[in-house]
Amino acid sequence: MYAIIHTGGKQYRVAEGDILRVELLEAEPKSAVTFDKVLLLAKDADVTVGAPTVKGASVEAEVLRHGRRQKVTIFKKKRTTTYQRTQGHRQGFTEVRIKGIKG
Repeated sequence: MYAIIHTGGKQYRVAEGDILRVELLEAEPKSAVTFDKVLLLAKDADVTVGAPTVKGASVEAEVLRHGRRQKVTIFKKKRTTTYQRTQGHRQGFTEVRIKGIKG
């Protein structure tokens, strides 16, 4: 059994027991989170596609930790002038473990 959920502007394929990194959530570690935007739900050969979401379906997850991804360097330069800028960015994430799929 698996589901496709929508969170943080991205879509993820999840199954029970999966550990994945999603965009930063406002939740404490070891707390429960529910994802209500389920776009697709599949049990064996029975596939339910939402329009846009599957009614009554949800995915339960547990927050494991918060962190920041590897640094990305942004470098801007214009050739003939003496313009150049360097900037770094680290995106925050929340690591969750999928506990169950209801629907």
